[in-house]
Amino acid sequence: MATAPIEPPRRLVRAIGDDPASPARAWLDTLPDRVAERLAAWELTPERVHEPGGRASLLVLVTQRDGTPAALKFPLPEQPGAEAEAAALTRWDGWGAVRLLRADPDNGALLLERLRSSVSLRSLPEAKALLEAAGTVRRLWVSPPEQHPFETLAARTEAAVAALRAGAATVPSAAPLVDEATELRRALPADAPEEVLLHGAFRQGKVLAGHRTPWLAVGPRPVIGERAYDLVGLVLDRMEDLAAGTGAAAAARRRVAKLADSLDVDRDRLRGWVLVGAVEGGLRALAAGDRPRGELLLEFGTWL
Repeated sequence: MATAPIEPPRRLVRAIGDDPASPARAWLDTLPDRVAERLAAWELTPERVHEPGGRASLLVLVTQRDGTPAALKFPLPEQPGAEAEAAALTRWDGWGAVRLLRADPDNGALLLERLRSSVSLRSLPEAKALLEAAGTVRRLWVSPPEQHPFETLAARTEAAVAALRAGAATVPSAAPLVDEATELRRALPADAPEEVLLHGAFRQGKVLAGHRTPWLAVGPRPVIGERAYDLVGLVLDRMEDLAAGTGAAAAARRRVAKLADSLDVDRDRLRGWVLVGAVEGGLRALAAGDRPRGELLLEFGTWL
């Protein structure tokens, strides 16, 4: 019996927009056919589309031929690193991360083990969430294979510096902070103490409850670099809670120190990467029209 066509979730549709000339829109329009082709080729029975889902991929909950549940992921083709995501998941082989079951390099489709997608570390109290996050990310820091498709943090330097400079022109009041972030973004990769495989987008919301183990990372944007870089998202997580309390600046610095010490990372280098991440995120948010978040991220940078 033929199954009904897959309907992409509204969040994904809104994120892509309705520009008919956009490659992303063309991909979205052909997505139901792409999903149907993979379902047939891999003998999968669809259950439902994961809602609300992400803004850069479609996730369909499926059942394999042997009855094992799984998740079928289709990332936007213009998103960097679909090949790199598959390579990283293969390298980790389920150690600290969701297990990759199959991959189709032609269209980027990934068949993943099924996790409890509605339960992330953000459901835990902050102290417990940070503890579990630290234990999870530690498992991901492994040496890359000899032949790999991963970029390095150093290779991204010029593009990152150019973006900071462009953003600085739109926020003159933040010029000193942006200047410091720009200097750090150049200096940190140049004298990195190590080069390991990083998740690249690690934060509490990227760690989901599993079945074979309590917590597993998903959605990597893998890159080769130093471990401190992978902790930026954890430091910035729930920053609204820090801002709402007393002594926000001191609390932010304590969070940096606690994470650095618990994972044997240099405090000053982590502080530097967090400042860079806060400024980059703040400028992006302001450019996208999210003024409250943008201003809070820039303020977070001044706390450090």
